[in-house]
Amino acid sequence: MDTIINLIIQVVAGALGGNAVGKSAKNLSLGGAGDTIAGAIGGLGGGQILGALVPAISGAAGGGLDIGSIVGQVVGGGVGGAILTAIVGAIKKAMAK
Repeated sequence: MDTIINLIIQVVAGALGGNAVGKSAKNLSLGGAGDTIAGAIGGLGGGQILGALVPAISGAAGGGLDIGSIVGQVVGGGVGGAILTAIVGAIKKAMAK
């Protein structure tokens, strides 16, 4: 059950991170739905990568759903979502030229 909750946290945080990049960097925006989708996918990937690098964040070290684990999932998901949205936005912009 903890794994599903972690995935949901990562997806939501990634979507928020993707929308934040879309709003702050208009030239990288993919539109509302595009920012949300790219951010959610990036959040999932970023959260999983961070969880693999720092096992305490994913709860693998027996932490479960403590506040540190949740904060780690939010940070990993948000950053992953922001990065993927920025990368996809930059590729889209470069291909439009």
